[in-house]
Amino acid sequence: MARPERRKRPRAKLRQASAARGTPGDRSLLEAFWSESVSRTVLPNGLTLIVKADDSAALASVQVWVKTGSIHEGGHLGAGLSHFLEHMLFKGTPRRSGREISASVQAAGGYINAYTTFDRTVYYIDLPSESVGLAIDVLADATLNSTLPADEVAKERDVILREIAMTKDDADNRLWDALFSVAFREHPYRQPIIGHQDVFAAVSREDLVAYYRSRYVPNNLVVVVVGDVDVDAVKAAVEQHFGAAPRARLAPVLVPSEPPQLAPRTEHRHEDVEVTRCVMAWPIPGLVHDDSPALDLLATILGHGDSSLLWREVRDRQGLVHTIDASAWNPGSSGLFCVSFTCDPAKRDAARRAVEKLLAGLAQRLVAPAELKKAVRQLVVGEINTRKTMSGQASRLGVAEVVVGDLDHSRGYFERLSSLKAQEVRAVAERHLAPERLTVVSSNPRATDSLAPVVIRTAGSRPDFNEVRLPNGARILLQPDRRLPNVHFRILMEGGPLHETPGRRGSTALLGTLLTKDTRRRSAADVARTVEEVGGAIFPFSGNNSVGFGVEVLPPDIGRALDVLGAALLEPAFRASTFAVEREALVAGLQQDEDDVVTFARKRLREKFFGFHPMALDAAGDIAGAKALTPVDIATLHRSLSVAGNVVAAVSGDFDPDRVTRELSRILGRLPAGHVSRRTTEVGARTIPAEPGEFTLHQPREQAVVLQGFPGPAVHDDDFYAGEVADELFSGMAARLFERVREEKGLAYFVRSGRVTGLDAGMFYFISGTQPGREREVLAEIDAEVARVAAGGVEAAELARCVARLKAARRQSMQTNSSRAMQAGLNALQGQPINDWRNYDARVEAVSVGALAEFATRRLAPGKRVQLVVRPA
Repeated sequence: MARPERRKRPRAKLRQASAARGTPGDRSLLEAFWSESVSRTVLPNGLTLIVKADDSAALASVQVWVKTGSIHEGGHLGAGLSHFLEHMLFKGTPRRSGREISASVQAAGGYINAYTTFDRTVYYIDLPSESVGLAIDVLADATLNSTLPADEVAKERDVILREIAMTKDDADNRLWDALFSVAFREHPYRQPIIGHQDVFAAVSREDLVAYYRSRYVPNNLVVVVVGDVDVDAVKAAVEQHFGAAPRARLAPVLVPSEPPQLAPRTEHRHEDVEVTRCVMAWPIPGLVHDDSPALDLLATILGHGDSSLLWREVRDRQGLVHTIDASAWNPGSSGLFCVSFTCDPAKRDAARRAVEKLLAGLAQRLVAPAELKKAVRQLVVGEINTRKTMSGQASRLGVAEVVVGDLDHSRGYFERLSSLKAQEVRAVAERHLAPERLTVVSSNPRATDSLAPVVIRTAGSRPDFNEVRLPNGARILLQPDRRLPNVHFRILMEGGPLHETPGRRGSTALLGTLLTKDTRRRSAADVARTVEEVGGAIFPFSGNNSVGFGVEVLPPDIGRALDVLGAALLEPAFRASTFAVEREALVAGLQQDEDDVVTFARKRLREKFFGFHPMALDAAGDIAGAKALTPVDIATLHRSLSVAGNVVAAVSGDFDPDRVTRELSRILGRLPAGHVSRRTTEVGARTIPAEPGEFTLHQPREQAVVLQGFPGPAVHDDDFYAGEVADELFSGMAARLFERVREEKGLAYFVRSGRVTGLDAGMFYFISGTQPGREREVLAEIDAEVARVAAGGVEAAELARCVARLKAARRQSMQTNSSRAMQAGLNALQGQPINDWRNYDARVEAVSVGALAEFATRRLAPGKRVQLVVRPA
């Protein structure tokens, strides 16, 4: 089952936006949505059925919305009963075992899942529309007839207890939990959806059964079906499978309202984190309140995107935060208006004051018409995007019925939004964002006190990785860190394009996937179950230079993780049936890439730039090569890469180093001695780019994409870190290029730089999506920006912002055990010190304006450029 909606940040709820201030095209699109036929029927037993026919694809989404969530648990508030039931409902009925439920859906090509929120629990199946009857049958059987087997209850209790424990590894989750517990004193929103560990642990099967029988009744269910279906046939199927269940007593659940907040509230926590996270929140009324559209518009103006008021003022101009955004979250009768940001600890209070000053300034001036228009357009785009899939459409209808209680709510919402003036946006800010109603919660590195000298925790506050080199050449990297109950194991091997056979490209990606599937002792399903039943995870990775997999568990399950890891590395089976499925998925992904014009353009640039060099294709390869692969090819690649001198095992987290070293030594000691041999090629870095010049391709798409590729640093090149800073300079959130192309001239939807980094060659590139006919203007702006950097025109403050952003991003990226294990392992594979991440700050700080000028002059010269324009046919 999907994890419940936790509190990382208030999510968007049913949000409709008017196009009245946009273009006529916007309005016509939204009018088309309103005119679509939707059938709503209430069965005699009280069940509500909503059906919408859509023949745009032979697919359907069937969803059962149970109008019960964590706020409806009555005397069991904080126990997580709703989420517990979500885990249990597909465990079996009198007609089907749990395995039969999943197998029947999978056999029909479907996907089954569920999620829990504060006010609802939703079960859904997305599948080909010809099997919609099966989906209705399965979901009716599960929601109305689940047996909740005692043995499964016991097992799922253990899984959820581990899940609760693992949430403590997420600093964002802890922050939002803290906010809700401070901002809400009476309302059940203050309780976590998943439950408190101690309260949940005390839940009995009898408690679960009683809650199930009281809340999972027909008159508390809404069934939503969207897809290529016959409306009458769907009604008949729902009446057949749901209609026999009798209406039942449904006692109202008292949900206490939150009393007015009369004074500010503050809670600053000091934890083992590397950066400060802060949320400023004000209570606001619910979704159906008249002020709701204006609050949405205000949140979008303030904090949606890099051109929002908060981003431009607090981040770009004052340099006080790394990220900042705003949101209006009010799915029920009340909610929160939030401004959240991350920053260096010393800047937290200054950032808060800057936000408060900006909000106070709204009382002194009106929001500009251009800001209103942009915000409305952003909301319109968001509304349209939710309707791209059958599942998305069904979700919109479910929210309208269950949360709002009115399928036509969107029309009234749009009308209200279309009438808003700048004065009303200002008035809603004054009415709801009052200083005495403010709640501030933050998470800060330890030893930080805004009233005393600040000691900022650096990367060095975590222990080093230690290396153990085995006699056969295999390496074990260990970083014990008991701060969180989590352990991450990462197996890394050098791999990628330089190790693949021509004509059979994509073997690296397929190898990574298959290493997490069948072994000699376990099927792929058994491997997944072995890891997931203890709340763990196993996943592959592959890239330009490496391949491998990771296993992550709680400390009590280290033995299980090592058993799975050893079998995956030493005894992969590469069974033909699994191979066929995963190869098909790889090919499908490559085909989907061809449908996306940006991905298509980026791949064509790479091919023209690298030519016959293996880096012309990434680890996923190409369609022809992937189709040509066989299980023998994958087994051959595995044998060539899994030699001791090419294998690194990196471990980070809460573990006993002696035990893990002993067990990994036993596993890695079985690897044959030796080192990997890369594929020889006559094409070296000196012959790159392979085809300098200008090229044009035509695709049946609406937008144009322009790209420029230049020789970029390889992994070990001296100017690697100059490239790192240059990438941030050209494509960071406050980049001059972005401001010029997007904000000032409106030439492009996006513009940025990027890098392809290999062991012996690399590419530094620019990419932008623009309107057909404006390609040359965008390319001219890119050329001008490169010329400015080459001439030494980068300002000191501009460079300082780039370096600060890179340092913060690296610090944030190194917070998890998984990211640290990955980085240390890559360092070992690439011949760098395993703790080289400690030197990152100093290396980017050492990049000067002159170094950037030299980088641009030497690397980004017109004579070394491959320029590609992909425009509509």
